[in-house]
Amino acid sequence: MFILDAHLDLAMNALEWNRDLTWSVSDIRESEKEMTDKPDRGNNTVSFDAMRRGNIGLCVATQIARYVKKENPLPGWHSPHQAWAQTQGQLAWYRAMEAIGEMVQIMNTEDLNQHLELWATSDAKKPIGYILSLEGADSIITIDHLQKSYEQGLRAIGPAHYGPGTYAHGTDAVGGIGHKGKALLKEIERLGLILDATHLCDQSFWETMKVYDGPIWASHSNCRTLVNHNRQFSDEQLKELISRNAVIGMPLDAWMMVPNWVRGKSIPQGMNVSLHQMVDNIDHICQLSGNTNHVGIGTDLDGGFGKEQGPEDVDTIADLQKVPLLLKEKGYTANEINNIMHLNFIQFLRRTWG
Repeated sequence: MFILDAHLDLAMNALEWNRDLTWSVSDIRESEKEMTDKPDRGNNTVSFDAMRRGNIGLCVATQIARYVKKENPLPGWHSPHQAWAQTQGQLAWYRAMEAIGEMVQIMNTEDLNQHLELWATSDAKKPIGYILSLEGADSIITIDHLQKSYEQGLRAIGPAHYGPGTYAHGTDAVGGIGHKGKALLKEIERLGLILDATHLCDQSFWETMKVYDGPIWASHSNCRTLVNHNRQFSDEQLKELISRNAVIGMPLDAWMMVPNWVRGKSIPQGMNVSLHQMVDNIDHICQLSGNTNHVGIGTDLDGGFGKEQGPEDVDTIADLQKVPLLLKEKGYTANEINNIMHLNFIQFLRRTWG
């Protein structure tokens, strides 16, 4: 089955983890077996080869660079100019991957339709399509920089990541959007960008809902009812997103899938983390909406974690092909499974882009 993954930090892996995604997953693991600088070394799950084997022909791929002020203990760049430069380096990597035929940027409906037609053929190797998204807006030095990013092909943006940000407050932070956040939302709406609600803290989320009236999705967010943490969306928030025709992508970071996960200590086997929890989150959103039109896949695989903090039945991203069978066993029809695995996000893009 064709799969659209709505959240992958591909350029971050290439530049900050120094992973060559043209290698196989096993080759990347082998190259990292003696490394200890990051907890997920040797546990990667994503490469272009693995994506092709899993028929994941289209993804939302990120630029990400947090700006942190002096008093902020989170890791990040010490000026918005440095953060902007980092996102530009990430963009240069995407361009380099396009130049060698590994990827192709999708910016409008025509691009999207041509790419889907290509992947419907039997050609052995096809470029992986990517829609460029900015995770956390701290690298947007001024509002004018958002126009520059749009001209570079940016099509989605999340105002916040972790902690307090320039334009909004994110995961584990408390606060609103302020005048800078409101100005950013106005420009997002003017440009027709997709607002990614993922990571917005509760106060910033509801303040955003009051002033923003453009297209909105949540690329990688699970359900607070199943794991009670501010990183997840409450049923009230999910219903708000559903009322706005949003699609919510399901991530695979273990601590968001099961309660009481202790990062750095818990292991997937010991906590019984599997794709079944992804299906449970999918099903919860479908029950809230009364249909299968508002949920999709947004794995965040290799988004700062690997096999050590993911489902035990996922060795590589190609194992997403196990999800349709699990959905079928849950009682979902073939059409409903197609909606979840790719069509909901594709139809969202067509509505948004016209």
